[in-house]
Amino acid sequence: MSKAVHNINEITRGLTPVEALSKLATLFAGKIIFSTSFGWEDQVISHIIFANKLPIKVFTLETGRLFPETYYVWNRTLEMYDANIHAYYPQAATVEKMVSTKGPSSFYESVENRKECCGIRKIEPLKRALAGNDVWITGIRADQSANREEMHNVEWDEGNQLVKFHPIFDWTLQEVKQYIKNNNVPYNPLHDKGFPSIGCAPCTRAVQPGEDFRAGRWWWEDQSKKECGLHATEAHEETFFEEGSN
Repeated sequence: MSKAVHNINEITRGLTPVEALSKLATLFAGKIIFSTSFGWEDQVISHIIFANKLPIKVFTLETGRLFPETYYVWNRTLEMYDANIHAYYPQAATVEKMVSTKGPSSFYESVENRKECCGIRKIEPLKRALAGNDVWITGIRADQSANREEMHNVEWDEGNQLVKFHPIFDWTLQEVKQYIKNNNVPYNPLHDKGFPSIGCAPCTRAVQPGEDFRAGRWWWEDQSKKECGLHATEAHEETFFEEGSN
């Protein structure tokens, strides 16, 4: 575990995101994968991968509850780069059972119900997507939350048994926006309407001036319970997958 993290730390030290991803794509050919939820950060990384034709598999979690705007930027990305983005869906039988017994909006009723929905629509498909890979690329940035400032750009994911690499970990949001502007990268129009983080439509709202970055996620819950487990690690249990996350 620590050896794998150490090795990738050494391999990527001092490199730009393009250089780092190029080197990792060569060293871990067929075993490296990037997860996108089509947010600002993920679009930057998608651009790096597709524009440089890096052999890194790109995938997304199609929860069945995404915003129309998310489908828009997904389609624009496919058109612009003529690339493939693999979609992982939840198991139909499991979704059918949950909705049939609890209704389509059970996640509003309790934290347990919401975590059940996240588990079915996100966690299980994610594990299928990551299976067999050695390196998981994400769009996580350090300043997205207080918890993430305690993270590192290379980490070991105990639950999925692979190394996670965050190539734009030290970028500011302004740097992300400037990169998107400079490279004409398609992005989700909801970002211009006060959505810094965009997940499932029923669970995401715009953030008001002065509110916390993640105030728009599961706004009906206590702040301390706002996670779904997509980025759970030993040291940082149950950190949410932003889109930089989805």
